[in-house]
Amino acid sequence: MDDNSSRSLDLKEFLKGLKDYGVLMDKQEATALFLQFDRDGNGTIDFDEFLLTLRPQMSRARQEVVLQAFRKLDRTGDGVVTIEDLRGVYSPKHHPKFQNGEWSEEQVFRSFLDNFDSPNDKDGKVTSEEFLNYYCGVSASIDSDVYFILMMRSAWRL
Repeated sequence: MDDNSSRSLDLKEFLKGLKDYGVLMDKQEATALFLQFDRDGNGTIDFDEFLLTLRPQMSRARQEVVLQAFRKLDRTGDGVVTIEDLRGVYSPKHHPKFQNGEWSEEQVFRSFLDNFDSPNDKDGKVTSEEFLNYYCGVSASIDSDVYFILMMRSAWRL
């Protein structure tokens, strides 16, 4: 659908793409759908917005185990995980780039946080919403609540 290779879709590309793929709806319906995908309201749909809109929501049980992991990381209890929260919970000592001297402890922590941080706002501070967002993506590829919860409990030692 991304005809101009901009890595985002404007309304014109979106409407053309729907037509190309045989999705029959009038322009008003298609525009309303476009607005659902355009989460930041900037007039385009980027890949992350596209995925966020398509993927299913997590069950309440999955959300709760993800929040348990978040609370474990958020040692200060302020609702934001920072490098300071990671000290004593996450050890950078086994990271290959730390072991070979390429990265400092701080760089390892920042890289770890970047996994969960918003793709468009890597500020080194991870909110519970960002953490849930990350795991919503993981959750979409795991069919069973039981398996997802087991994986989370094992990974985070909950």
